Amino acid sequence: MHPITIMRKQSRGFTLIEIMVGLAILSILLAIGVPNMRSWLSASKAVAASEFYAEGFRMARAEAVKRNAPTRLVLTLNATSGQRDWQVDLCAPSPTVACTNSSGAWSTVTQTNGDDKAADFKSINRSAANLPGTGQMTLTRDPVNGNAVYFTPLGWINTSLGAANKLKSIKLAPVTADAFPTAAIVVTLAGVVTKCNPTLASSDSRGCPP
Repeated sequence: MHPITIMRKQSRGFTLIEIMVGLAILSILLAIGVPNMRSWLSASKAVAASEFYAEGFRMARAEAVKRNAPTRLVLTLNATSGQRDWQVDLCAPSPTVACTNSSGAWSTVTQTNGDDKAADFKSINRSAANLPGTGQMTLTRDPVNGNAVYFTPLGWINTSLGAANKLKSIKLAPVTADAFPTAAIVVTLAGVVTKCNPTLASSDSRGCPP
């Protein structure tokens, strides 16, 4: 019998030149990919921010219609991001006390307003802590001192409240030019929420209504 000879292929490592070429290629890919990834992340956060506020408007209107009761969307400053949290409250009006910005049995995040048709409703709060900070994105309200919008039980905007509380729109713009597209969230008198581009003419289908 003849012994079986197993041939082993001699293994070898990478040469210095091959390693250097690999590192050079990797550096080029990182130089191209990292900025694009950052731009993509910034744009994604901006889209999420516009949807974040649009959701608040929609929820306030939907709860008003669903429960046949006045609701409001209130903005408050978030200390982490510098942007605005939002909260949806529901009110139970009485014959003697109307639901306004300073009166009425408004719900809170911890308790209902005691009304039968909203006995299970507690205020809904969403934090803006994870939105792009003020160093990346500016938030402009119209009017600039607007901090709330009130809905009637039919889902329309309550126009009887003071101008200081009539929040009409929110504009989100990048601090660095072209970091992401400018966007706006506009609510009509009928309570309908529209996301649009405020840099375009109102005649453009992507522009904001006048």
